[in-house]
Amino acid sequence: MIYSSYLRMQWFVDTYISFASGIRVLDVGNYDLNGSFRDLFSHSRCEYVGLDIESGPNVDLVLNRPYDWSMLQTDYFDVVISGNVLEHVEFPWITFSEMARVLKPGGLLCVVVPNGFREHRYPVDCWRFFTDGVIAFARMAHLEVLHAHTNAGPTSGHLDWFSVWGRSAETMLVARKPYGGVPPPLVYHSYQLTIPNQSQYLGGFVTYDQLSLFNKFILLMRALKSFVHP
Repeated sequence: MIYSSYLRMQWFVDTYISFASGIRVLDVGNYDLNGSFRDLFSHSRCEYVGLDIESGPNVDLVLNRPYDWSMLQTDYFDVVISGNVLEHVEFPWITFSEMARVLKPGGLLCVVVPNGFREHRYPVDCWRFFTDGVIAFARMAHLEVLHAHTNAGPTSGHLDWFSVWGRSAETMLVARKPYGGVPPPLVYHSYQLTIPNQSQYLGGFVTYDQLSLFNKFILLMRALKSFVHP
């Protein structure tokens, strides 16, 4: 578990999730290597289900084939989350579409993915993502984008969210499913590009470029220390 990933998911829960009426949560790729998001959903009125391609710690359901989600009902979960998983999926657009399918109408999806990081094959390492990339996934699945950013944080004081040089930067997406059923197919041959206005999805977040030189210096010192004492 990468600490900045946990912080992002915690912010998502604090900002968007209410446990008052009870919710079902699906965590995609939740095998516990060095931590998980389960404790963020430990409320008594929350049903948390962990999904992965192999059995192990924190895993409740195992996919026999990575793109066969037939065991999961359409429109079943109130929330679907995934942290640092899609880079390890050969065809992440298929997985993303399945995540959208199992969401209820009005359900929320939260994805955290790497923008930086060295290669880390588990079992493969295929992709890195920018804000435009996760917005494109949402468009493909006809989801409403609520929030998206790369290497940004709620304020300039949230330094644990940022990465100097983008070395360990992350990209985050929060989206809502505005329909019921399977995601409608995207008609590619007639699709027209509309360039996303990334600032409208930041929600007041501060980007790395907006940090003061002093804060960037602090991040630089942290990065150099991690080289010396990894």
